[in-house]
Amino acid sequence: MPDSTRPDSVGPGHARSDDATRDGSLPAGGCPRPEYPRPQFRRAEWLCLNGTWEFEIDQGDTGFERGLHERSLSSRITVPFAPESELSGIGTDDFLNAVWYRREITVPAGWAGQRVLAHFQAIDYDATVWVNGTQVGRHRGGFTPFSLDITDTCAPGRPAVIVIRARDRATGPQARGKQSQRYRPHAAVYRRTTGIWQTVWLEPVPQTHLRRARITPDAVSGAFHIEAPITGNRPGLRLRYTVSDGTGTVAAGDVPADAGLAARAHVVVPAERVRRWSPDDPHLYDVRLELIDADGQVLDRVDSYAGLRSVAVHGNAILLNGEPVFQRLVLDQGFYPDGIMTAPSDQDLVHDIELSQAAGFNGARLHQKVFEERFLYHADRLGYLVWGEFADWGCNVGGEDGDQRPDMSYVSQWLEAVERDYSHPALIGWCPLNETREEMTDEITLLDDATRALFLATKAFDTSRPVLDASGYAHRVAETDVYDSHNYEQDPAEFRAQMAGLEQGRAYTNTGRAGRIWSSPYAGQPYFCSEFGGIWWSADDAPGPDSWGYGRPPATEDEWLDRFAGLIDALLDDPGMFGYCFTQLTDVYQEKNGLYTFDRKPKFDVERIRAIQTRTAAYEER
Repeated sequence: MPDSTRPDSVGPGHARSDDATRDGSLPAGGCPRPEYPRPQFRRAEWLCLNGTWEFEIDQGDTGFERGLHERSLSSRITVPFAPESELSGIGTDDFLNAVWYRREITVPAGWAGQRVLAHFQAIDYDATVWVNGTQVGRHRGGFTPFSLDITDTCAPGRPAVIVIRARDRATGPQARGKQSQRYRPHAAVYRRTTGIWQTVWLEPVPQTHLRRARITPDAVSGAFHIEAPITGNRPGLRLRYTVSDGTGTVAAGDVPADAGLAARAHVVVPAERVRRWSPDDPHLYDVRLELIDADGQVLDRVDSYAGLRSVAVHGNAILLNGEPVFQRLVLDQGFYPDGIMTAPSDQDLVHDIELSQAAGFNGARLHQKVFEERFLYHADRLGYLVWGEFADWGCNVGGEDGDQRPDMSYVSQWLEAVERDYSHPALIGWCPLNETREEMTDEITLLDDATRALFLATKAFDTSRPVLDASGYAHRVAETDVYDSHNYEQDPAEFRAQMAGLEQGRAYTNTGRAGRIWSSPYAGQPYFCSEFGGIWWSADDAPGPDSWGYGRPPATEDEWLDRFAGLIDALLDDPGMFGYCFTQLTDVYQEKNGLYTFDRKPKFDVERIRAIQTRTAAYEER
């Protein structure tokens, strides 16, 4: 379906997203990142609050005692870019224990009589929000959105002041992902992000309104299951649904909405209108949901979309729409030179997917970061397979020093990510943990409990996708849907020898020092090498702390490409391997092992890389 069918309308007076430039400069209206931030649950009215805010660094985290929530702040910042980024106008490299934001807003007079929600797509890490001096809420977690009802603290048509404090401690357990806990980036960790780093926006909703719907495809029977929670439910309400495509209405009807906490609809797509979503044909259906009262009056209306596809596990195979589609994945860190974790423009998100596809990949591990939701939207419409991950590095679950303690709020943070991204067809698997490391013992450890809790919570929330308990290293759930390993061996022959054996059930598993066992044994699940490669290459510098990659660096570009081909061939030739994930899409700061430079320029002959990858895999001939 053409992208033009998905309205990316923005708040009154703001430029459309397609006015943004590729270099990240602001569009004509002066509002950065003005596109609608939640494409899969859209209402017609909203107000973008990106742009210039008052700002102040509070290094001692004493700002509340000093009254920063009650006065003007000393500096200015461009939201939604973090103060560590150049695009924010601040560009600091130092640790920021707390930062403050302040802005005067005016809720449109036309929103009178409705509830007003303030949405924060991501604030790192611990946020407190005041409106007109009243604390309206808090949220912990740097990667997931939260919303606050600010209706009772501000009047439509009259100015109001919103103040935000973001605490981001420099040490201690905290979900950070790839953010360095040292002053400088090093090895495979990068610059930090503090405070607001995704869009802030306002939205009016009726007193009785829909909350985010969960849409589950049933590709086998050609249907969608829609579950729509309701706030302020009352007798007589109904949920009306309309599913359409480029040729018109596909299915329409209504169901009772007052029988429980959510309305549920089973929407059957006529056989002649069934078109399954896949990387080769990323077909999307438009979905309109309307909450109507007993008199037929529309109380609330939202627009969404859905893809009709299935993901199944059969023995050691993962099937997409019943077919063994080999997953040629790339590790995508989602960092940008001038925006850090925030893409300078919406087109930059699109560009990264296009770069990956040009090199022959059909998807990505979205690594150690919950990506902006608009990335998943573009993955949906471009047919790009993704695995959803949590930025668990920094949570310190387990560990060989034995004295680490986790911040258990990361469990709720992970489930917020699963809830946000549940309905995206491009997302085909979940992985809440990455490279947890701890020796297996006779005792049940904190890592055992945490890994199992996250696995079970994810499975309870989503029975439509496979769940990988922990990527690489310490698999602690015997019945995990998927098993994997990380292997940065650089010699193709040795790599092939290590990865061989799946046909006999002898999977390569990561071990600790002196061969210590980290994982439950492989039990015949679908298996992939979810990190490999990482081959250093830079035309501008020599390997070292400021230019880093895995293993012995090649001497020439041809040697790099030969090594790449040897590693890829070892996995493509293995009929038991359902996919792989190559490290990585781009260089990131000092980590110089990307296919592209940090500013997205090709380092090698992309067509040659594509040809190496896109030959038929043994798995696809099963």
